Amino acid sequence: MLRAVLFDLDNTLVDFMRMKEACSEAAIHSMVETGLPLEEEKAKKRLFEMYREVGIENQSIFEKFLKETIGKVDFKILAAGIAAYRRVKAGHLVPYAHVRETLIKLKERGLKLGIVSDAPKLQAWLRLAEMNLAEFFDIVIALEDTGQLKPSELPFKQAIKKLGLKPGEILFVGDNPERDIKGAKAVGMHTALAKYGQFAAGKEKAEHELRNVRDILKAVDYYKES
Repeated sequence: MLRAVLFDLDNTLVDFMRMKEACSEAAIHSMVETGLPLEEEKAKKRLFEMYREVGIENQSIFEKFLKETIGKVDFKILAAGIAAYRRVKAGHLVPYAHVRETLIKLKERGLKLGIVSDAPKLQAWLRLAEMNLAEFFDIVIALEDTGQLKPSELPFKQAIKKLGLKPGEILFVGDNPERDIKGAKAVGMHTALAKYGQFAAGKEKAEHELRNVRDILKAVDYYKES
């Protein structure tokens, strides 16, 4: 019997890449305007290559970017980029369509809900609070809780412990096959791939593929019927 649903956060509940692209474009534009000697399109392309290399949550990405492109951290350029990023972020951090109504229906089914994210804990809670979703979640497991990134089994095992459930009573929903699905399967959870938000490719197969957020309800009902 299914008793809980755990979610990745970015690109699963939050339309994170739309926000990241808008913020990064604004940051690059501002840095170029402040003196970064690069064409905007080339700079944006390289920044996103670096995101893929070091992780989309990397908190020092602009410093790394400047060191690589101009050989040093120019604090005037850095500040311009960070300020532009923050201005745009406030208006672009939004959940996918139907997230709130789906969470309400999951709660009505008596399910516990939680987050297992690679984001720093404060950032994870801030995103939930900014989208008015924090009230739905019983637990949030973030980077500080284990010091390990998915697909390490530790974050998933920590979630299992906090929920007080067996792995087979939990469905994990995430967008990354090689981090979310692989890690959840390794500890014995059921899995669903959020195809609607998938950013990274991978070979790991989930039990369910979700074309939109509301498909989570179909996945949950599958275990009621089976």
